[in-house]
Amino acid sequence: MEFFCYHRDRADSLALRMELLEEHWSYMDGYAKELIARGPTFAADGETPTGSVHIVDLPDAAAARAFAFDEPGYQAGAYRDVLLRRWRNLLGRTMWDFPGGRTGGNRYLVLGLGLAPDAGPVAPPADRDELIAYGPLLSDDGTLQLGVAALLRAPDPEAARAVLSPDPYAEIEVHDWEFGGRRAT
Repeated sequence: MEFFCYHRDRADSLALRMELLEEHWSYMDGYAKELIARGPTFAADGETPTGSVHIVDLPDAAAARAFAFDEPGYQAGAYRDVLLRRWRNLLGRTMWDFPGGRTGGNRYLVLGLGLAPDAGPVAPPADRDELIAYGPLLSDDGTLQLGVAALLRAPDPEAARAVLSPDPYAEIEVHDWEFGGRRAT
């Protein structure tokens, strides 16, 4: 089962996040084989972390909850909330398989939240070249589509937002994002 997990930072948690960075990476190392995508989100300045995205393939919802809530930053109180939803990988690949590579261009997390009940199936846009990860956010039992989570490369936030039609969503969020993991030293 695939799950989308987004830990959103508390406004004043940067020092705590930096203090826990090695613990966070070590924790994620334990899930290396299960990760579909990962990486931090940033404020408009492109520098200040605002959250941490992880898309994982785990055996069940209990394993997903353990993944999300045993994370060192969560345990230490660095996050204001956690969005944890079943997810379906409509591209069938990991971020490491993205043909565009780790660098070059602007990267974004786009969340379409509050999908209208009569919206119909969520499908990725026909042009998938800039999509890194794409799939519906699902109810706990996997039967209802509640939204969409996409990671993509785009020239700017407006172009990233345009990957989702605004009609069926109550809200669309766009966050600066980058490929996660340990940085080469």
